[in-house]
Amino acid sequence: MSNRPIEHGRPEELREAVVTAIAQALLAGVTANGRAVLAVSGGKSPVPIFEALAAQALPWDRVTVTLVDERFLPADHPDSNEALVRRHLLQREAAAAGFIGLRGTAASLDAAAAAADRALTALPESFDAVVLGMGEDGHTASWFPDGDRLAAALDPDNLRLVMPMLADSAAATRERLTLTLPVVARARLVLLPLEGAGKLATLARAMEPGPVEALPIRAALKLSQTQVHTAG
Repeated sequence: MSNRPIEHGRPEELREAVVTAIAQALLAGVTANGRAVLAVSGGKSPVPIFEALAAQALPWDRVTVTLVDERFLPADHPDSNEALVRRHLLQREAAAAGFIGLRGTAASLDAAAAAADRALTALPESFDAVVLGMGEDGHTASWFPDGDRLAAALDPDNLRLVMPMLADSAAATRERLTLTLPVVARARLVLLPLEGAGKLATLARAMEPGPVEALPIRAALKLSQTQVHTAG
C-alpha cells in the first residue's frame, strides 16, 4: 500500500488535523464549483470530529452532506447514522448544510438502495471529501468481509452509487446501504482517521499484501487521494 499513515501524538491532534482537512476541501469545492459535497461515516469515533466541524465558519449553505453507509433502520433510531449526523454535525454553523440520507421511507432494503441511488445522482460526480471509518474486521463503509454483495460494491466498473448489503457480522442490523467503491474512488479527498491499538493492528495487516475481500479497507488504502490519520 502506498499511503503512509500520518501519525499524531494525541487523539485531539488527529481530530484537529482531520477537521482542518475537511474544511479546506469543502471551501476549495465551493470556491471552484459553487458547491461542495461531504460524505461521512457513522459510529462513535467521528462524533468529536463532527462537533468540531459543525463550529467551523464555512459556506455551509452551499454544502451537501450525505452518508457513506447506513443501517436499514428508521431515521430517528438511536443506531441510525442519519440520526447521529443530525445530532452531532448538522448543528451550529453546519445547520445550514443540505442533507441527503440513504434510508428514506422505502419498505424494503432493495427499494431503499434504489431510491438513495437516484437521490445521489443530483450531486456532483466527484465528492469533495469522504470520511471513512474502519472496524477491527477490516470493513469500511458497509463493505463487510461477509457481505452478500461485496464483490459488486467493490467492482470498479459498477455504475451504482448505492448498493444494498446483507452481512451477519454487521452491528445493530445485518441490512445495510452503502456507497460503492467507484463513488469513493472519484472523491477528491478520502480521510481515514483511526484511533486505538486494535484498529492500528488491523491497519498494519491491511497494508500488507492480500485479498481485498478479506480486508475490504484495502480498497480505500489503494486510492492515491486517501489520507490515513492515526493516534494510539
